[in-house]
Amino acid sequence: MTWEMLETIDGWQWVVAVAIWLVTLFLSVIVGSWVVPWVLRKASGGDLPWARYEPYEPPVVPQALEAGDDEPRGTPKSGQAGDGDEPPTGTMNPEAMDILRGGAWLGVLERLAITGALLAGYPYGIAIVVAIKGLGRYAELRDQPVASERFVVGTLASLIWSVAMGLLGLAAMNALVV
Repeated sequence: MTWEMLETIDGWQWVVAVAIWLVTLFLSVIVGSWVVPWVLRKASGGDLPWARYEPYEPPVVPQALEAGDDEPRGTPKSGQAGDGDEPPTGTMNPEAMDILRGGAWLGVLERLAITGALLAGYPYGIAIVVAIKGLGRYAELRDQPVASERFVVGTLASLIWSVAMGLLGLAAMNALVV
């Protein structure tokens, strides 16, 4: 819907148009606040959501047999996690979450701005939001590769969700005019 198309609607259609805007923004911001963390958790569990995740098992270094043992004992290599523990990795790494503190609020504002820009007929606003977000986090991400994965996954999930909601809202607005 363009601004020129708004000139053709009257009375009750304005109320419906405002309701479509509000519902679309609500879906983008509030439901997106559940969708993005879900995607981050799924991304932390493995490479692909549909692929089976197999946890890291440190290699065992065989030691000499002791009297009465049937199998050699082993210990993990030095510098590796022991007892089957995995070092924290992926998008749910506590260190990455600490570095990117405030990311949930930035995501809310990002989804609000992107969906609003699409509904207003200004898709170029998406580039502006992404540029501001990337430049704002550049200093933190430059030296922290563990946080950059979380940033990219979260930003893409938020971007995809907000664009989908914006396009859904535009489709509803266009159906109102026709």
